[in-house]
Amino acid sequence: MALPSVWSEMRVGLLLLSALSLLSARLVGAAQDSGSVIPAESRPCVDCHAFEFMQRALQDLKKTAYSLDTR
Repeated sequence: MALPSVWSEMRVGLLLLSALSLLSARLVGAAQDSGSVIPAESRPCVDCHAFEFMQRALQDLKKTAYSLDTR
C-alpha cells in the first residue's frame, strides 16, 4: 500500500521541479534580453572575427618561432 503513495509523491516532486526549471529559464532569458543591443551594421561579421583571430594566431606563431630560432 505504500507503493502508490511513493509514486504520487514522485509525480508531485517532478511537477514542481519542472515548473521551477521553466520559471528559472524564463528569468534567465529575461535577464539576457535586458542588455544593450548593438545594431547589426556596427558589429563585425563572423568572417571578420575569424580573420582577426587567425591574424593574431599567426603573429603569435611567428613570435614563438623567432624566439625559438634566436635560442
